[in-house]
Amino acid sequence: MIHFVLLVNRQGKVRLAKWYSTYSQKERSKVIRELSGLILNRGPKLCNFVEWRGYKVVYRRYASLYFCMCVDQDENELEILEIIHRFVEILDLYFGCVCELDLIFNFHKVYFILDELLIAGELQEASKNTVEKLIDAQDCLVESAKEQASSLSNIIAQATK
Repeated sequence: MIHFVLLVNRQGKVRLAKWYSTYSQKERSKVIRELSGLILNRGPKLCNFVEWRGYKVVYRRYASLYFCMCVDQDENELEILEIIHRFVEILDLYFGCVCELDLIFNFHKVYFILDELLIAGELQEASKNTVEKLIDAQDCLVESAKEQASSLSNIIAQATK
C-alpha cells in the first residue's frame, strides 16, 4: 500500500502531497521535513530506495522535481518506480512537456490525474489511454458547465434590464 505521495522541488518546497494514511498536520510537516532533507542530500548515483521508519520510500527525480512514494516494506520497489513513471508520462500527455509551473498553477488537475491513477493507496488504472480519456471527459464537463453558467448569467442580466 502507498501511504503518501510527495512531489518536492530541489529547494525542498512541496508541490503536491497526497496522504492515504492518517497523519496529523504536525506529523505531516515533520515527515515532509525529514524526507525532503533525506532525499535531497542523497547523491545522484545512489539507489532510489530508502528505508525510513519501518517503511520504504521510493523516489525518482524528473528535472527539478522529486516524486516520492512511501510504501510498506513488502511492496515491490520496481513496481512503485513504474507507477511514478506512469504518473509522469500521463502528466506529460496532458500538459505537453510538464514542468513545475504546470503543477503549481494547475494543481487541481494534477490531483485529479493522481486520483485517476491511485485510489486509497492502490493502483487504480494502469492504462495511460484510459486515464487520458477520463481526463478529457472531465475537461468537456467543465467546459459545458462554464458555458451553461455563462448563458444563465446572460439570461439573468437581460431579464434584469
